[in-house]
Amino acid sequence: MIPDKPSRPYSTEKRDAKAAETRARLVEAALAILREPDGQALALDAVAKRAGVTRLTVYNQFGSRNGLLEAAFDAVAERGNLANLAQAMATTEPRAALAQVVRTFCDFWSSHGGLGGIFAAAALDAELANALAARNERRRGLLGILVDRQGTADGQAKADIVDLLFTLTSFATFNTLQRAERDRDAVCALLLPLCDQIFSGDRQGQNGR
Repeated sequence: MIPDKPSRPYSTEKRDAKAAETRARLVEAALAILREPDGQALALDAVAKRAGVTRLTVYNQFGSRNGLLEAAFDAVAERGNLANLAQAMATTEPRAALAQVVRTFCDFWSSHGGLGGIFAAAALDAELANALAARNERRRGLLGILVDRQGTADGQAKADIVDLLFTLTSFATFNTLQRAERDRDAVCALLLPLCDQIFSGDRQGQNGR
């Protein structure tokens, strides 16, 4: 009997590297489509075509269209240094922590030219809008934690402060202010004292109720 020929070992490292390369290419294709000025809603066929793969490959990589959207958001967040939020939230003094959070979001909103296209696409795409809303709620949660650390506002007073801070640190606010020929630093310089005033002023208002 002729012994079976040993199977050629499959390189897991090469396979993983190829999969990572494909995944990155698909994310870049998705972001490129979302950056387009017409606000085109993201379509898996369009992503596959731009990346030079099949629609099945997109599903194999992300499981669903929403999975692709989440991966695209993660890529934007990484490039925009949202990881700095952990350092900001580790700051013990609430007002100093808030200032770091505001600066982090100013950096983030200005870090990727496709964000405007992503938000424009969300106006036409319910799934994308829901995914963005879920991401935004994380920001609201962080702001709520900072208000809680003050220990002086609760109920409607807390809700008012959080809502105002949430609005001021949003992409819509940043984008509106930046359109008036302000750079990132100028926008941040406008937002920081406003956020601090709300954070401090509403606390004083709560004490007077």
